Amino acid sequence: MATRILRFPLSEWLEPEAVFLAAFADEPYIAWLDSGADAETGVSVIATATEGSRFATASVADGTVSVGRPGKSPATGPGDILDALASSLAGFGDLEPRHPEATDFSLGWIGWLGYEYGASANGVPVSPTRVPDAAMLFVERAVVFDHATRTIELIALDEEGAAGWADELRSRLTASVGPAAPPRMLLGDTAPGEVGLRWRHDDTDYLRLIGECQEAIRRGDAYQLCLTNEATADVSVDPIEAYLRLRASSPTHHGGLLRFGDVALLSSSPEQFLSITPGRRIRTKPIKGTRPRGATVSRDLELRAELEASEKERAENVMIVDLMRNDLGRVCVVGSVEVHHLLAVESYAQVHQLVSTVEGVLAEGVDPLAAVAACFPAGSMTGAPKISAMRILHRLENGPRGIYSGCFGYLGLDGSVDLAMVIRSIVVEPERVSLGAGGGITALSVPEEELDEVAVKASALIAALVR
Repeated sequence: MATRILRFPLSEWLEPEAVFLAAFADEPYIAWLDSGADAETGVSVIATATEGSRFATASVADGTVSVGRPGKSPATGPGDILDALASSLAGFGDLEPRHPEATDFSLGWIGWLGYEYGASANGVPVSPTRVPDAAMLFVERAVVFDHATRTIELIALDEEGAAGWADELRSRLTASVGPAAPPRMLLGDTAPGEVGLRWRHDDTDYLRLIGECQEAIRRGDAYQLCLTNEATADVSVDPIEAYLRLRASSPTHHGGLLRFGDVALLSSSPEQFLSITPGRRIRTKPIKGTRPRGATVSRDLELRAELEASEKERAENVMIVDLMRNDLGRVCVVGSVEVHHLLAVESYAQVHQLVSTVEGVLAEGVDPLAAVAACFPAGSMTGAPKISAMRILHRLENGPRGIYSGCFGYLGLDGSVDLAMVIRSIVVEPERVSLGAGGGITALSVPEEELDEVAVKASALIAALVR
């Protein structure tokens, strides 16, 4: 039986932040996939748990998947979460996409896959984690913002109560939100050092680990290793306050706030891991190569040109492009995988990045979620060759990455997928906050420069935690 989605347009444009604060901020299970504060393209989605929602988590240590109503005791059993989600999506039957290359959102599962989930699925040893190794919320109703057309739709499965929900939400938003609603007031500034972050590896230790990465590369055990570090603090953080700070200071096309009970992911990710259209076109946009933004226009242009000309950064990017071409080649029509926009520079608030685009067409019979599994974790967060790199990094990093280095986004009812890398992100737990940062190490890496790059990537995250 075909699944039908009802669409209820709003008559005027409202900013996503204002809609979120007016109608969703107090919900314990909430997903906001965010194209940015001043986005002119892309789609943002805000959704929350409803009566028909389900919540699925995975535990790598136990080899189990748990599925139930959000906030309720779930049913737990052995299995793989992507297999469980694929079966769930298949149960909805056919869904007619509005266009085979559509990039809008058509309901489904929203959440994250953590790094350890992907590493374990590839047979690599992993460290135990504090938070779910994967967490996905099934959303049957959502608010969808199209930034290019500046239009908003309330969308819902064609079920009893959908029209009433849309009418109630429309009335609530009309009464409480104006097109130019003022931003939420944030907390006063204090010194970033007061957050009390502790790095798993201090500067001396991280420099030593870079040296060990380069020794492994010289031995031929890897070509590139994405070495990462984690900072934690035992503090209580309001995830909404922190996310609004982050999106204001670091706007990006794949940001997001996911709050699932007492764990929240706040992301200003600039990197798309995988997108799959209803027409089965698959794309990945790996990022490798970084320079900070300059304090003046002339210095900023110098740093951009330096990035474009860097032999080390270009080689680093091309290695990961080759890895992603291989990953896509395993699931795509033979001859369909192509590289577009090799080594393009994208500029964000804190950094310039080298970004490449690899595209293909899924082979007949390959389920979109099977394609996700074949490519995860992303090569930009492992190094190459992927399996060897992950084994080396497990030994060197001496602790879990958790959600960081994984991916987040949605798995749609129409077969569409849009997943971003969990980088430039913060994880908030009760009385604890953590963030990760790292970079690709090659034989040409200068250790002190790699250490500086970690600090640059972490700076906006630390500033967002200022209370």
